[in-house]
Amino acid sequence: MEDRLVSGSAEMEEVYEEQSLRPQTLKQYIGQDKVKHNLEIFIEAARQREETLDHVLLYGPPGLGKTTLAAVIANEMGVQLRTTAGPAIERPGDLAAVLTALEPGDVLFIDEIHRLPRSIEEVLYPAMEDYCLDIVIGKGPSARSVRLDLPPFTLIGATTRAGSLSAPLRDRFGVLSRLEYYSEEQLKEVVMRTADIFQTEIAPEGAAEIARRSRGTPRIANRLLKRVRDYAQVRGDGIITHGIADEALELLQVDRMGLDHIDHKLLKAIIERFRGGPVGIETIAASIGEEAVTIEDVYEPYLLQIGFLQRTPRGRIVSDLVYRHFQMEVPTE
Repeated sequence: MEDRLVSGSAEMEEVYEEQSLRPQTLKQYIGQDKVKHNLEIFIEAARQREETLDHVLLYGPPGLGKTTLAAVIANEMGVQLRTTAGPAIERPGDLAAVLTALEPGDVLFIDEIHRLPRSIEEVLYPAMEDYCLDIVIGKGPSARSVRLDLPPFTLIGATTRAGSLSAPLRDRFGVLSRLEYYSEEQLKEVVMRTADIFQTEIAPEGAAEIARRSRGTPRIANRLLKRVRDYAQVRGDGIITHGIADEALELLQVDRMGLDHIDHKLLKAIIERFRGGPVGIETIAASIGEEAVTIEDVYEPYLLQIGFLQRTPRGRIVSDLVYRHFQMEVPTE
């Protein structure tokens, strides 16, 4: 799969760069107002009782700020944040090493928690409920179970696939928060804040144009801002105006709906080769040289969200919005 400017997933170099852009408090955190309001209450209540915050599950599409929110929660609670990822924990011993290193009240953040092996999940249950860890030492008749006491801690799990979590694990989270896509106004605020950190001069109209093409995702907005900043520096006077933003994003092949060349390739293939559908996913995959699972998991979600694509029992169909977007005549049949 090609690297895409409009992908919500983080590139390796972006992981470190995002740390400098992340807000430190809930007041600095832009968007997700309902989630923030609830967390403010839960955090304040836990602080007043001098208890740890209940376990938190953050779920939603990539790039919306789940990792950032976990760091903000730890900061608001005044404790350390320990970070790991589901794929990195392969054996019960790996989990034991992480849990036993925690200090009282610490926040343990597990990214991609839906990718934890089932055997690890079962070890995690007593750790979440009773703050203890049952480890089996040895094999065969000489095997014995050892119980380790753990300090009280808060587990924050992040996932893009809440449905992939087992019910027993999901039920052990006291706070479940879904992160929603951002509005254009919220993304404009994100772009203005990031430009200020980058010490880049930007006009409100330029920020609005970047926000419009960011697919409701702050990570994409920040990524586009960096590329537009480069264009403004080389082809302009360093100031990001509406015109500069429009020219740069057209050069990057990101149109006014946030669609890139791969989205265009997919939609035009359905229109030109299959008369707009219905057509099966495997047929589309073969026609554009992509894997069906990549189309379903990566390309389709945004197109479905904005109403450009429809899934039917007979296959995929493009909507009339696509024809209007490409300035094509809408078929009468």
